[in-house]
Amino acid sequence: MIASIHIPSLAAEITQRTCRTDFSAPGFSVTNVGRAIDSVAFRQLMVDLKSAMSAIHETVTGKTLVYLSAARFDQQTTTKPHLDGGPEECFLMLGYEPSEIDAELQFSDYTKCAHELGMSPTEFMAKHNPMFRTGQTTLQPFTTRVSHFSKADYQIVCINNSTAAFSTETPKWQGVLHTATILTPDESKRRVINSTMIASAPIGTPETITAALQHDFIHTTIVRRQGYDKSHLRDDE
Repeated sequence: MIASIHIPSLAAEITQRTCRTDFSAPGFSVTNVGRAIDSVAFRQLMVDLKSAMSAIHETVTGKTLVYLSAARFDQQTTTKPHLDGGPEECFLMLGYEPSEIDAELQFSDYTKCAHELGMSPTEFMAKHNPMFRTGQTTLQPFTTRVSHFSKADYQIVCINNSTAAFSTETPKWQGVLHTATILTPDESKRRVINSTMIASAPIGTPETITAALQHDFIHTTIVRRQGYDKSHLRDDE
């Protein structure tokens, strides 16, 4: 573990930036962990951060955080602005490993755009689908390119993946869309992403990804090519 990383402080910062209930925070965070770490220690750091964020979430909301999925895959396909399927309040914690593949990340604040247009996020996605050019044009003023993303370092990217409507009476997480542009795809090389989805849930909700499966996620050498099932690690893997 990198000695300079103070997990409670980093967890608090990621929580503040990512798990927003209004539009004062960006809805995502990018943490460069550097190179003085290996893949197993990096994935352990991800799990430790989730635990620390869960403690914060329990104190603030009376709810906890649970894993919905955990997997590793080689992603070299450009995507359009999108959400990963999940419940109303969830976020992604993605661990990017060093790679020779050049790529760019962008985040589009679709819930803020929807709010300013007087729509719910679901209505916005139906009327301004960002899979099409007109939807992307609508979102352009709300889109941020990550200029400091480094292919040479380990990085943790957290993305608010929620679909909840904005409310001041019952605050809920406000999501953003994410986009990956692969500039130099190369099947002879790898672009490894350690992908987890985490949801807000009542305290006592059992983990879909058990402690044993979390251990497997940390220590496995399996990396799926994109297109394989990457939803869950299973006991028979």
